[in-house]
Amino acid sequence: MAYDIIVVGSGPGGYVAAIRASQLGMKTAVVERSELGGICLNWGCIPTKALLKSANVFEYINHAADYGINVKSADADLDAMVKRSRGVADKMSGGIQFLMKKNKIDVLKGTGKVKAGKKIDVTDEKGKVTEYSASKGIILATGARSRVLPNLPQDGKKIIGYREALVLPKLPKKMVVVGSGAIGVEFAYFYNTIGVEVTVVEYMPNIVPVEDEEVSKQLERSFKKQGLKIMTNSSVESVDTSGKGCKVTVKTKKGEEVIDCDVVLSAVGIETNIEGIGLEDVGIATDKGKVLVNDFYQTNIPGYYAIGDIVPGPALAHVASAEGIICVEKISGMDVHPLDYGNIPGCTYCSPEVASVGMTEKAAKEAGYDVKVGKFPFSASGKASAAGANDGFVKLIFDAKYGELLGGHMIGMNVTEMIAEIVAVRKLETTGHELIKTVHPHPTLSEAVMEAAAAAYDEVIHL
Repeated sequence: MAYDIIVVGSGPGGYVAAIRASQLGMKTAVVERSELGGICLNWGCIPTKALLKSANVFEYINHAADYGINVKSADADLDAMVKRSRGVADKMSGGIQFLMKKNKIDVLKGTGKVKAGKKIDVTDEKGKVTEYSASKGIILATGARSRVLPNLPQDGKKIIGYREALVLPKLPKKMVVVGSGAIGVEFAYFYNTIGVEVTVVEYMPNIVPVEDEEVSKQLERSFKKQGLKIMTNSSVESVDTSGKGCKVTVKTKKGEEVIDCDVVLSAVGIETNIEGIGLEDVGIATDKGKVLVNDFYQTNIPGYYAIGDIVPGPALAHVASAEGIICVEKISGMDVHPLDYGNIPGCTYCSPEVASVGMTEKAAKEAGYDVKVGKFPFSASGKASAAGANDGFVKLIFDAKYGELLGGHMIGMNVTEMIAEIVAVRKLETTGHELIKTVHPHPTLSEAVMEAAAAAYDEVIHL
């Protein structure tokens, strides 16, 4: 049972690495204990976007009068939304099955545990253990799961993680969301939109704390306008689930406050799946829950590689995919360059959407740059006004000396589709003046990018 490459895990890191290995002529297998596509396709990126689309449609219907359309009434059917979401996920997972067959990749169903000598044991659901070998290497892409805090023990019913939030059996009246990263604010938006009273509790001073401060403050304003309650500089101390619902004790600057709710969603981050996969047996080094790798994802033990959420860096699907391709191409002997982690886009799909890449204004100043900052609000955009989506802006940060685009930060409708332009121009080392002279189509939301660049150099036309 010999292969050139064996990939453990079939998420967006694993299956992409496997396909690229097959394309490069290597005999490849993927070990997967659950659904093909991993968390992203089955319990993360894809099904959440399906739910969020349902929320978007419901929101449109409720504001149909703003567009000159009279709708008598609309009801949010959570069961139907969940069913559609699961159908989308199943279709995408089936698509990965097709890609495995198309690329002649063997799928080894079961749990993998690596051994010395570039070997791995795979235990199937009946307990049968089969040994496989990989002459060129084993790539670990086992991903991550919802992080559980001691004071927020998830029981799957009253205190839940993202998996349960995707398939709640009935709509709660009140929900507390702990943590305001991408997972937290996306579910907060979804449930608030379909009628749940949502409170978001964030330990940091701003929600979506990794984003530029102005973006965070804009999202908080938009959320409050939508009816969400936002508690920053606050922490959940305990949750009493002994009664019918939950009593959440929240510590704030003013003291403790008890919030009654039906469900608590713990969205306080993720922890890696590195237990029980043989790392200690082989001697693969880890630190703080992450597998240590070099620029091309080789561990300290030759022939063993790791990518995705289990290695240091942003835990994002597109990062895992990029890492998988680089890893495999390096194994094959190609001349490849390390991934530029300073030019990785981040997207959050609540409404308004949030997207960013590069340095925040604060980080750029702390790094010693003399900056030029350009900001263009969607309230001045004809396309945004026509769409009835004026909340938000595009903000660009340039190095004043050379015109380098240090960072781009967006909040508004469809900005997750717009951020790739900023990623590309940063990759090509485009200057602010070149971006100003790049003709953008009218009327579009993307015009705001050109206008923000112009604003940085006091050349803005429509503001």
